Amino acid sequence: MPDTIVALLPTTPICPITGATSPAAAPPRPEAPAPAPAFDVAEAEEFLRLYYAEHPAAGPAGPRIAQVRAEIGRTGTYRHTDLELAFGARVAWRNSARCIGRLYWRSMQVRDLRHVRRASDVAAECVEHLRLATNGGRLRPLITIFAPDAPGRPGPRIWNEQLIRYAGHTSGDTVVGDPRYVGFTSTVRSMGWAAPATPGRFDVLPLVVETATDGPVLSEIPRDVLVEVPLSHPDLAWFADLGLRWHAVPAISNMRLRIGGIDYPAAPFNGWYMGTEIGARNLADHDRYDLLRPVAERLGMDCSTDRTLWRDRALVELNRAVLHSFELAGVTISDHHTESQRFLQHLGKEERAGRSCPADWSWIVPPMSSSQTPVFHRYYDEADQLPGFVVDADTVSRGLTGAPAAFPDAVGAGRIPLPPRRARWYRRLRP
Repeated sequence: MPDTIVALLPTTPICPITGATSPAAAPPRPEAPAPAPAFDVAEAEEFLRLYYAEHPAAGPAGPRIAQVRAEIGRTGTYRHTDLELAFGARVAWRNSARCIGRLYWRSMQVRDLRHVRRASDVAAECVEHLRLATNGGRLRPLITIFAPDAPGRPGPRIWNEQLIRYAGHTSGDTVVGDPRYVGFTSTVRSMGWAAPATPGRFDVLPLVVETATDGPVLSEIPRDVLVEVPLSHPDLAWFADLGLRWHAVPAISNMRLRIGGIDYPAAPFNGWYMGTEIGARNLADHDRYDLLRPVAERLGMDCSTDRTLWRDRALVELNRAVLHSFELAGVTISDHHTESQRFLQHLGKEERAGRSCPADWSWIVPPMSSSQTPVFHRYYDEADQLPGFVVDADTVSRGLTGAPAAFPDAVGAGRIPLPPRRARWYRRLRP
């Protein structure tokens, strides 16, 4: 509710990471990586003490801490138990300061795929993630955790900001599609992606998964698992003629999950959308689809002066259309008033449990009718907490421009197989 879990605010889903349109040129390749720092044993101990404090039936933390200390001494890292991994992932959502939808943090389902390392296997399991998360329209909060970083053996990376995002095609000074992903689109085309012969506004980008052995590998999202909602309006019949749609599952895919000193660089997760993520940001921001003026003109409003509040009226109708359409399609979505109330419920529960609840006001407060929501009228503790989801500068760059590569010297670098558009190597999946 994360372009959010809910929704990570942009989300969630738990929030798409907003930012400026990607630069025209890719940044330079990184220098040789510095030696890996020594493992932070104190961070591991802090996490284990938290786990045992919140699971008193598991007994004292001391024996497990001693076991982990010994394992780190032998190997330079340690392995979470299944229960520790699931708890850490859920607490990372609980600690997500930019997510308004954390009331449901305990309900997140965790797929433990730490054994999966090959790029093609990671891509296939991302597709399975989408199928499971969609759940016939009743979206379920879900995280899929792939292999962690370990000494001498880094985990896989997913370049895409979200598993589903739309291409930005350039034609002269015009962009068809999402301007945010112009750079990424250009890069994947240079890598072999066959964009549609006639570029559209909602062409789904391929996944790019990179590993130290395979290099970056492109994979199409099969149509079987791609659920998109066509947008119509409850009162304005002409709205459907705009030909708008949006995908159902906001699955954040380029944030690093950090639990007890261990980094899981590929751990896509989702909740469901809060309507304003789509209607007030993705479709309305001037550096995204920028649809307020076209909607206002169809409403017959005077756009020559700000005093007619044409942007405000168009924004309301655009967001009404989003909520109406998702409900009509039977796809889970939440509105910003309801989610604001739920966030305060979450805040109260955390305070009663004696825990601090980090929150970034600029992300928690909805981008529409802000003063009419209860989250607007208060301050929050913004301190970062671990476990948590972390976004790094290079992952932001890869998500927007497709550069720099995480492993420029990978054995498979430059050998970038692109599965056929029908993705024959996927088994047929029900929508």
